[in-house]
Amino acid sequence: MNQKSRSPWAWIPTLYFAQGLPYVAVMTISVIMYKRLGISNTDIALYTSWLYLPWVIKPFWSPFIDMFKTKRWWTVVMQWIIAFSLAGIAFTIPTSLFFQLTLAVFWVMGFTSATHDIAADGFYMHALTEHEQSKYVGIRSTFYRVATVAGQGLLVIIAGAIELSTGLEPVNINVKVSENAAKTISLSEVTNTKASDEMCFNVSSDVLEMTYIADKSDKATIDSLTRLVYESNSANGFVIQEEAKAGVATKKEEGNFTKWVRETFGEERAQVAEAVTNIGIVAVKINQKPVAGEPKVLIVSQKDGDKSIKIDEKTSRLEFNETNWEQPAYMIFTADPKLKESTSATFEGTSGNISFAWMVVFIVLSAFFFIVSIYHGIVLPKPATDGSSAKENLSASDILKEFFITFKTFFTRKPVGQTVAALCFMMLYRFPEAQLVKLINPFLLDSVDKGGLGMTTGEVGFAYGTVGIIGLTIGGIIGGLVAAKGGLKKWLWPMAWSMSLTCGTFLYLSYAQEVSLFIINLCIFIEQFGYGFGFTAYMLYLIYFSEGERKTAHYAICTGFMALGMMLPGMAAGWLQETIGYQHFFIWTMICCLATIGVCAFIKIDPSFGKKKD
Repeated sequence: MNQKSRSPWAWIPTLYFAQGLPYVAVMTISVIMYKRLGISNTDIALYTSWLYLPWVIKPFWSPFIDMFKTKRWWTVVMQWIIAFSLAGIAFTIPTSLFFQLTLAVFWVMGFTSATHDIAADGFYMHALTEHEQSKYVGIRSTFYRVATVAGQGLLVIIAGAIELSTGLEPVNINVKVSENAAKTISLSEVTNTKASDEMCFNVSSDVLEMTYIADKSDKATIDSLTRLVYESNSANGFVIQEEAKAGVATKKEEGNFTKWVRETFGEERAQVAEAVTNIGIVAVKINQKPVAGEPKVLIVSQKDGDKSIKIDEKTSRLEFNETNWEQPAYMIFTADPKLKESTSATFEGTSGNISFAWMVVFIVLSAFFFIVSIYHGIVLPKPATDGSSAKENLSASDILKEFFITFKTFFTRKPVGQTVAALCFMMLYRFPEAQLVKLINPFLLDSVDKGGLGMTTGEVGFAYGTVGIIGLTIGGIIGGLVAAKGGLKKWLWPMAWSMSLTCGTFLYLSYAQEVSLFIINLCIFIEQFGYGFGFTAYMLYLIYFSEGERKTAHYAICTGFMALGMMLPGMAAGWLQETIGYQHFFIWTMICCLATIGVCAFIKIDPSFGKKKD
């Protein structure tokens, strides 16, 4: 197909799907994999949290993407490196030093993926006209989100399916929760054994009945049994022994400023004791001695049913070996105390070849990137404007000079007033959303007496994981289409108001509280639709402000200010909500919407930007 006639649909979906997958692999899949492979929570939290660093500092090497080669070249080459990196992870998983080796490769892939983000976004601006950039901005966001869902969902399902097919017979436990079930909890023995000559797991009961009703008088018993289970599993070597934190955490004394804010702006709400979470316990044993050096690892996760019923994470992975196989291990199941009716969930324990399962997942990912690298090497257009801004044979001093010129021109190429207005827009347009996003889930989960909606975790998962994503996606796509028709300047104000006014749905919910699930889901859909629609203007303005020479590097710098604008307000949001309560916090976010509207009044936009030109 001719370069000029090639539709953006031929490469935008695959390009941004490929942009999202490595980020999910580094930030999410790595955590799940390490947990399944037996790495302690302490080590997972310590080492994987640093993997986000490449995306934080990527603006600092974005000038080099503009200085050398083309954005198309960088995009395709980075995809090839990601493909080899994923293969490297796959083939280091079975080794004895898999944690150190895979972490090192994840670091390489993180910097490669961040570089790919810079190049791909720059290529998008070079390969499309202003009108096409507006039209497809929602499409690129949608396929990026599809990649995150596929990475966190489909790939984990593939790993689980392989584990299921390569291990012992699965263990199935049906947990039934009702108001009238007995509260009696004990560490029962495993008497329900299967008549089998093959190695298998036996449980004390494959049907656990428990109540979601528990009160303060039950708390001491529940805490005591929970502690006993942890100690027993740890002493017998069924779980990873992590260092216990010394001492008991104490509540910090409230400072004078916090006290003043609470007394001046806080809600008057009676203090209510924390709800007590009830537990149910199931014992499990293996019927034969495992071969020395080849332990059988039982990993239990929810197969189906109500997400408000969970297995305690500390008892979801149990390792049976030649020394502990005659002892029982224990699993703890919990039910959300906010449940109001009987429900159930089925849990499945698998014991397959975990290393092999995750090796296959990363081989699949690697194969996908090899294919997509070849595909993009063929289908990506070659826009005439996509060239390096540097001259040939640059010396080290010239490179350093070009590097600083990139940052200097970002701040000086427009009049000072326009630049200041643009920076304020980047930092403040999402000011209310930066605070709101941190507290939405806590608000939905917190009980009514604490100012929340008292939803169960299962209800919240559906509301935000399904309804919210649908609203966000539809809003983003419609935003891109209307901006392409009328231009950014025409739709800036409607999008800013959409971003602002839809925050009022949570203000309404905080005062109404006793509303149906339908109303809650409708409000979440409206808020997420409004955010997706309004966010279109933000993304398009970053593209608009970056236009000109060095647009790739300048766009990356813009995304750095975007991240800063989300990070700083979010850091204080939790403290503010705890101090003044949900109702007053949502009033505050509505007041903050004045910043969103206000910054729009000062930025200058070419009326023709985003429109289709004759």
